[in-house]
Amino acid sequence: MGIVKISDELHEDVRRASSVMVRSINAQAEYWIKMGKLAEANPDMSFSQIMREQMQHADIDMRNIVSG
Repeated sequence: MGIVKISDELHEDVRRASSVMVRSINAQAEYWIKMGKLAEANPDMSFSQIMREQMQHADIDMRNIVSG
């Protein structure tokens, strides 16, 4: 594990988003990093497509969550 240096402004954005998304500041930053990495690796996919694929990889059926 290492330390990542980010601007105060970005840290504040992460802090605010973490309270909305009910994640720790570190978990929110990790989520944004992971999603950015996936978006760069899959430039032809939308955010929704990336999320759907990630849920499928985790064996989660989103139809049961949305309709259930």
